[in-house]
Amino acid sequence: MNLYFRLFWLLLTRRFRPALRLMGEGRLVFRVWPNDLDFNFHMNNGRYLTLLDLGRLDLMLRTKLWGLVRQRRWMPVVAAVNGRFRRALSPFERFTMTTCTLGWDEKFIYLDQKIFDAQDRLAFHAIVKAAFVGKGGTVPTDEIMAAMDEDILSPVLPDAVQRWADADRAIAEWAGR
Repeated sequence: MNLYFRLFWLLLTRRFRPALRLMGEGRLVFRVWPNDLDFNFHMNNGRYLTLLDLGRLDLMLRTKLWGLVRQRRWMPVVAAVNGRFRRALSPFERFTMTTCTLGWDEKFIYLDQKIFDAQDRLAFHAIVKAAFVGKGGTVPTDEIMAAMDEDILSPVLPDAVQRWADADRAIAEWAGR
């Protein structure tokens, strides 16, 4: 239930957060609530991934993407996540999440999402491979950029992200998907 309150708060306060360009950085501040905890009394590892959804939603809300998603009935989907847990977040601790676009290829958008603890130390880091799906399947990123009036080419993906994307493709082929 707590996530619905966070979602409602995000939607309610979106007008007070400045607009972003696609390559901008979104920043959200949260607190660890008791229902975020696991039996070790720190934030549950699954909760990190759920909260990252809110960071991506915030990025869409603050760019032109949200209007396009609604107008064209695209569904944002996550294709893959590579996450690293660095330190635990304690009950009631404030934390900050950042979300920014790293770049894209013909099919996927790659995002960098980080969660920092109250002392601004990295607690969790994820690279997210995301896409938009429409009636005809995956929406090509050229179509997305054109619809957003973003006249920019994708920055070159960091080498580690490109290697991960290649490995993810190889795993998908190996798994027969």
